[in-house]
Parts: sequence; structure tokens; C-alpha cells
Amino acid sequence: MLPQEKTPPRNSLSDLTVLVWGGQKIGKSTFCSNADGALFLATEAGLNSLDVYQHPILTWDDFLQACAEIAEGKHRFKTVIVDTVDNAYKLCAQYICEKHKIEHESDLGYGKGWALINSEFYRVLNKLTLLPYGLFMISHSQEKEIESRTCKYTKMVPTLPDKARKIVLGMVDMILYCDLEVTKKADDTFTQRRVIRTRPSLYYEAGDRTGRLPETLDLDYGKFIEAFGGKKPAVPAAGAAVTTIAAGATTRPDAAKPKSEKKEA
Repeated sequence: MLPQEKTPPRNSLSDLTVLVWGGQKIGKSTFCSNADGALFLATEAGLNSLDVYQHPILTWDDFLQACAEIAEGKHRFKTVIVDTVDNAYKLCAQYICEKHKIEHESDLGYGKGWALINSEFYRVLNKLTLLPYGLFMISHSQEKEIESRTCKYTKMVPTLPDKARKIVLGMVDMILYCDLEVTKKADDTFTQRRVIRTRPSLYYEAGDRTGRLPETLDLDYGKFIEAFGGKKPAVPAAGAAVTTIAAGATTRPDAAKPKSEKKEA
């Protein structure tokens, strides 16, 4: 039956899909760890210094099982964090190769291997986006040489293969680029500030479909929530241990150009 009423805009982060990407060790996982009821699907190490709940993901089957348990809804988590989506794609590729008994995607010929991988990757991520939970995906950054009809330039992009990057960028509501903003002071010294960039640029991927965020804001989850219009989260305890959730266990109990240089008066 065709709809009789308009769909209202989504006003909660728990309804949104977000890509958080940037350089290594800039604070992407720390930023996401403050999301409401966060569960990390950890496809790589790097959470040892954070107080988070994580489900280790070593294979694509692990990822499928975790997604199935999340979909059942028998848990208290409100936000799913794929850390990193880069490694999730690699696990998907390994799964398809093993399933078809090939060593490399190209062995199937005519691009069929890549098509199967991208189809499976999209299928599973799309189901995650349709669940009643927030979805944050984390990716690293890399430089890419772009050649247009008029010029050549360097662009910062997430470290996903082109097809996978297009899949992720097409399904997210926010593309948050985590960057360093360099400021030159009057005494010719420099200071650095970790920031989030939210507007499209020739030199990096960013975007905000909600239109709520400023062009640049501090890489701080509390300030991000305030800018979005939500409630500021409680500050987590520093230095606490990571809680690992094994499969089947119970869940949580309770630049190129992007780096700008500005002069201070």
C-alpha cells in the first residue's frame, strides 16, 4: 500500500548511519565510544585503552553472527560501531573467496568475484542500517591523486576500495572527517586542534544530510551532541578495562588541503 503521510525527518542519532574517518590515532574510536549504549564490532585491535564493550570479529561469519544477535534485539545496546569497516570489507572478500574456492577475486573472471563481494557487503550493511539502532562505521584515511579535465590534485579519502567506498558513502547520513587544524600564532609557533569537518570539499570526503552541524567542530563527542541538538553524554571513566563479549555471551549490563593554517591576532 502506498503511504498516506510523509515520513518525518529522523531527529535522533540512534536512527542515523555515520562514517567517522581520519588518520590513525587521531581519536576516532574514542569519539565513537561515547555514543549511547555503544557496542564495538572490533575487526582490528586498538581498543585496549578504552572503557567499551566489544565483540571480536575475526571472520565474516563472526560478523554475520553478531549482526543476527543484534537484530534479535535481546540486548541493551543502542549504537553499533564497526571498527573498522575497512577490515570488515576484507573479511567479506575472504569469505567469498573461500565460499567459491578461489584464491583471488579475479579468479572468477569478468569481474564476477568483485560483484559477489560488493553485493554481500552491501546486503549486510544495508540490513544493519535498517535496524532501530545507530550505526557508526570507522575508517582510516589515505591520499588519492585525482585528475580532472582541468587539473590534478590530492584528495583525502577513506581507506576502502573504490566500489566499497561508494557503497558506504551512499548509505550514510553523516561523513565526519577527523582532521588536524593547524593555527599559526603571532610568535610564529604553531598549535594543533583535532577537529571534525562536515562539509563537502574538493580535498576530502565529508557531508551532513541533517544540516545540523557546523562546518567544523572540535573532535569531542559532547560538543558533537550539543551541535546536533541532543543531550550531552556522561564522561566515561578514564583508563578502565575493555569488556570483551564472546559470541553468544550476554550483553551490556547496565592533507593535503584539509589541514588549514590560520593566523591568530
